[in-house]
Amino acid sequence: MKIAILEPSAIIRSGLATVLKRLPGFHVQTYELSSPEMLVGNMRLYKPDLLIINPVYWGIQDFQRLKDETNHRNFKTMAIITGMVDESVIARYDDVTGLYDTAEQLKQKFDKLFNEEESDEIPDETDTLSQREKEIISCVVKGLTNKEIATELFLSTHTVITHRRNIARKLGIHSAAGLTIYAIMNKLVDIKDVNPAEVTSI
Repeated sequence: MKIAILEPSAIIRSGLATVLKRLPGFHVQTYELSSPEMLVGNMRLYKPDLLIINPVYWGIQDFQRLKDETNHRNFKTMAIITGMVDESVIARYDDVTGLYDTAEQLKQKFDKLFNEEESDEIPDETDTLSQREKEIISCVVKGLTNKEIATELFLSTHTVITHRRNIARKLGIHSAAGLTIYAIMNKLVDIKDVNPAEVTSI
């Protein structure tokens, strides 16, 4: 798997490259890019399978235009979050990683991005939720406030509230107790991690 990393910090860029090369089950070749000006040429030359970008540094990007310019259309995109980022920017990416993700979490995200097989089965309800929404549900049922969730996931409080509205709309669940039942039934959390106050209110 060929992965291009666009990140201005040499420490973050090289550290991520080192972790990626050690992921079990993947043979990874990385290309480290320190500036956006290097991107188009490298995309044309190496045609990476995955493009990891710091959106704080690069901002909003039209990936369709990038695919057209480089004549390379079959790559995935991942945002690496190092600070506060507007959710409208993150929504343009196929997935998101953070500075505190473990190698195992990265592997799970790669498995999801590259190894999912097509299925004719009807997806379960959790397939309608983004990974970020599942993370927020997990935080809610653990008893975290919106502000605490924002700190935990490197988001703004406004973004967390927006996610919670979207979750309520998608699932038709409007209470923390209801989300707790949903999270347990769909194995998003272990029951031992659930906020005791929500357990007693169920």
